[in-house]
Amino acid sequence: MAGLISPATLDRIRAASDIVEVIGGYLRLKRAGSNFVALCPFHQEKTPSFNVNP
Repeated sequence: MAGLISPATLDRIRAASDIVEVIGGYLRLKRAGSNFVALCPFHQEKTPSFNVNP
């Protein structure tokens, strides 16, 4: 099923969306250097392992 969305469309989506803002609407993100971390939404944990690289 690869190739369902064209590379040009993906580029436009990436340019128009702030991934930190989108994910931050669902998870409490904390800055970790140039990235962000949060508690993983898929399992319980005490130490953040979910990484967002903007």
